[in-house]
Amino acid sequence: MPYAWIVVALLVPVALLNYLDRQMLAAMKFSVMTDITGIGSEANWGKILALFKWTYAFLSPVGGYLADRYSKRHVISFSLLAWSAITWATGQVTNFEQLLWTRAIMGLSEALYIPAALALLADYHPGPTRSRAVGLHQIGIYCGVILGGFSGYVADDPSLGWRSLFVACGIAGMLYSLPLFWTLRNAAVAATAQVRLSARSAFDGLLRNRNFILLVLYFTLPAMAGWIVRDWMPAILKAEFGIGQGRAGVSATLYWMVAAALSAFAGGWLADRWVKVNPRGRIYTSAMGMALITLAMMGVGYSPQTGSLTVAIAFLVLFGIGWGSFDANNMPILCQVARPELRATGYGVMNMVSISCGGLADWGFGMLRDAQVPLLVIFGLFASIALFSIVTVLLIRPSS
Repeated sequence: MPYAWIVVALLVPVALLNYLDRQMLAAMKFSVMTDITGIGSEANWGKILALFKWTYAFLSPVGGYLADRYSKRHVISFSLLAWSAITWATGQVTNFEQLLWTRAIMGLSEALYIPAALALLADYHPGPTRSRAVGLHQIGIYCGVILGGFSGYVADDPSLGWRSLFVACGIAGMLYSLPLFWTLRNAAVAATAQVRLSARSAFDGLLRNRNFILLVLYFTLPAMAGWIVRDWMPAILKAEFGIGQGRAGVSATLYWMVAAALSAFAGGWLADRWVKVNPRGRIYTSAMGMALITLAMMGVGYSPQTGSLTVAIAFLVLFGIGWGSFDANNMPILCQVARPELRATGYGVMNMVSISCGGLADWGFGMLRDAQVPLLVIFGLFASIALFSIVTVLLIRPSS
């Protein structure tokens, strides 16, 4: 197997762990709120979710710049070690303030990973395989979300509880961090060709790029809907369909994540083939996925009125099909509009804007739920935002 594909295999477990932690918290919400009574309200729960995102967002450009300026291998390895320590510490918290702090610090560790990892994949995989490589990496994310969805069953078991999973995942991450450090290598071609820009030059080069600004908007608008689905769907399904926490967590993650994984592979394959004959092939593939996301959001919002959990799951599957095509092509599109030495920094900026808005979406969703705004109205709002994002990506003019 060429080392370029070994790099994908090495990074998939890290991606899995990063998103396993996020989904565990969402799937075990009721157990955590029962144990830590100081959380109290839906708005405070939204604040926990939002604080992680805002820390993650603020530090993502920093993590991206460090990866572009120094060593992607070192940044990735350190991020996993830090993630492992904070995940373990989350299992030890006893009050609302401690949980807020651990989620905030968790944002630091994860801000270092994604920009560096996707930029390293782009270094190793030139145009003909880039979308497929990124798509396979994203499958690790989806698998983490799926496994996290089952955590509600563990939280409901009196002999285990929600804390045990955070402790176990933290230990697993520590054990994997050392072999990852010794096995992962920076791409030799990228290392010799790398231009070491100052922070000011790097950010100035990105912010003066019209196509990059459009991509930031495109990356941000639908991601708000994506965070709502990931963070709130287990609680929504439990409340709206009267099912247990374990079943709700699985129903909210398993089916649409499997669909997203298959779609990421298929969308990556389609984009890699399409771009050979049309430089906008990746853009068109992503826009098609976004159209499905828009339709799915409306369906998810309407599903409680049908009284059928199956209807909700069906629309979540449709959401997953659209999300996979979108997710597999963001970094490849970035590579078409930004220079190689700006890729990790650029993705960090995209993360900063996207996740900041995602944090606002989480917090706002909690407040809208407290105000008893109908789900159809809430999801209709996010669907409209996703629909508008299609316009922004179609305005992008790639250079290659």
